[in-house]
Amino acid sequence: MSVPDPVSTARPRRIVAQHPAIRDDIGDLTTRRPLPGPRLSQLDPFLFLNHHGPQVYPPNNHGLPFGPHPHRGFETVTFILEGSLAHADSADHQSVIHAGGVQWMTAGSGIVHAEISPPEFLRDGGPLEILQLWINLPARLKMSEPRYIGLQQASIPAIALAGGGELNLIAGEFEGQRGPVESLTDVFMSTLTLTAGASPTLPAPAGRQVFLYLIDGEVSVGGDDVKAQHLIELERQGDRVELTATTGARLIFGHAPVIDEPVVSHGPFVMNTREEIVAAIDDYQAGHFGGLAQ
Repeated sequence: MSVPDPVSTARPRRIVAQHPAIRDDIGDLTTRRPLPGPRLSQLDPFLFLNHHGPQVYPPNNHGLPFGPHPHRGFETVTFILEGSLAHADSADHQSVIHAGGVQWMTAGSGIVHAEISPPEFLRDGGPLEILQLWINLPARLKMSEPRYIGLQQASIPAIALAGGGELNLIAGEFEGQRGPVESLTDVFMSTLTLTAGASPTLPAPAGRQVFLYLIDGEVSVGGDDVKAQHLIELERQGDRVELTATTGARLIFGHAPVIDEPVVSHGPFVMNTREEIVAAIDDYQAGHFGGLAQ
């Protein structure tokens, strides 16, 4: 394997492409999806992003439609920007996470979970905006024991950025602090809130895959303007990401090692071979993933 040229990596990352979040509503839930998209099947190891909302639910609503369903072979990271989200799974985890919080679930060998609106949201309604990101696991970790952590906003370190704005550290290390999630695959994950005029520089070690999604606002990356509700694909060379905000803006910023393995997916299962998908379906139908307490 060739070693990257140190001269070429010591520079800002450049934009390869911008991928729009395409509208694909789920019932009355406003939904946009940039990944996978027409020109990008995955951003290894990042597989999928749904952006739900922003929207306002009326009183006496039906809430989120994500009742019990299975997963195997990857992780889900759910960002609750507005509203609240109730989680329950077959490994006996339960929580209600409110605005500013995050849920990180490792499906691993198999789990059944539900993501629904809590009773008070069904009764009262209110604003809702939630994003969910799927992160692949390598073959050696696909059958890991399922796990879950629910984080309220107060338990996520908020770090002031030297160039202005704030980084909310979910996983990985930044400015001498560690996020509360210990990733199985050395994922760095954060959310950013930038004020108009902020111009932070964020480390992004060469060779790692950067995940950068502009939720809202006007921002440039390395001097090039990017569009809200777009996934910004960056080259793997370069050791940092340079941002400048024209207006207030919110982003998801992460990076991770590239897995570089075959990806075979079928609905809620992501494995390496078709045979493993068949086995996942058989195991789920046989009840091996467990179920939710009624």
